Amino acid sequence: MSELGEMLRKARLDRGISLDTLQETTKIRKRYLEAIEEGHYKVMPGSFYVRAFIKSYAEAVGLDPNEVMRHYKNAIPAGPAEPKAEPRRLKRSGGKNSDRWSKWATGIMLWSFLLLIIGIIYYFISNNYKDNSDNNVSSEQGQHLTDKALSETASPLPSLTPDASHTPTPTPTPTPTPQVVKLTKSERGVDIYTIQNAEKVTLQLAVTGDECWYEVDRMGPEDGPDGKRIEMGIIRTGSGPKTWEIDANAFLILGKANAVSVTVNGTPVPVGDLPNVKHFRFELVKA
Repeated sequence: MSELGEMLRKARLDRGISLDTLQETTKIRKRYLEAIEEGHYKVMPGSFYVRAFIKSYAEAVGLDPNEVMRHYKNAIPAGPAEPKAEPRRLKRSGGKNSDRWSKWATGIMLWSFLLLIIGIIYYFISNNYKDNSDNNVSSEQGQHLTDKALSETASPLPSLTPDASHTPTPTPTPTPTPQVVKLTKSERGVDIYTIQNAEKVTLQLAVTGDECWYEVDRMGPEDGPDGKRIEMGIIRTGSGPKTWEIDANAFLILGKANAVSVTVNGTPVPVGDLPNVKHFRFELVKA
C-alpha cells in the first residue's frame, strides 16, 4: 500500500465511510477506489483520471484535494503531455497512367456539367413557352364565354358579398408550455437540477478543451439504486457533440469539467472553470 493510499484509507476509516458508501458518493467504481488505496494506478483509464479520482476521493473524505495533490505530487502519475504536431508530408502519387486517367476524368466531368446546364436551360425555356401558349388560349376562351353569358341573361349578377353570419371563427393555436431547467440544490458533491414540462431528459455534451472522460446513467425506478449505465468514454478535441434522450432521471459524471459544455433540454448548465470531477443529477418533475 502506498503512503498516499494509506493516508486516504485512514481518513476514510476515521470518518466511518465504507467503500460502498464512497462509491455512491463519488460515483467512482469500487475497484478504482481500491486501486487508489493500494497504489495500483495501472488499472485506471489514464494518468489524468488518476489525478481526478484522487481529488474526488480526498474531497469526499473531508481532505483538501489541492493540498493532497501538492504534498504527494511525486507519487501521483503526471498528466498526459500535449501531443506535438508533426509536419504533414505530401506524397506524390501515381505516374503517367494516373495523370492520364485524371485528365480523362476531369474532361468527362466538365462535359457532363456543361450538358446538364444546357438541359436545364432547354427545360425551362420549353416550359415557359408552353405556359404562355396555354394562358393565351385560356384567356381567349374565358373572354368568349363571358361575352356569351352577358348577352343571354339580363338578370343582375348575384351578390358576392359573404354573409357575416357564416364567417368561420379561427381556431386559436395552442401555445406550447416552455420547459424550465433549474438548479435546486447541491448535495454531497452533486448538483441537482429539476426539469419541468418535459417528458424526457435531452442531454448534449460538446468538447471545448482537449478531452474529458464522461459517464451517463439512467436513473429510472426500475434501474436500481445505482442506476443503469448508458454510455462511458472519452470525448476529445475534434469530435462532434454527443446527445442522449433519456425517458427518466439522468446522472452525469465529468472527469474534467472545464473541458466540455453541457446543455439540458436546450438550457446551458454551468460546469465551472476548474479541471475537477463534477457530478450532475437531472430530475423530471411535473409543474
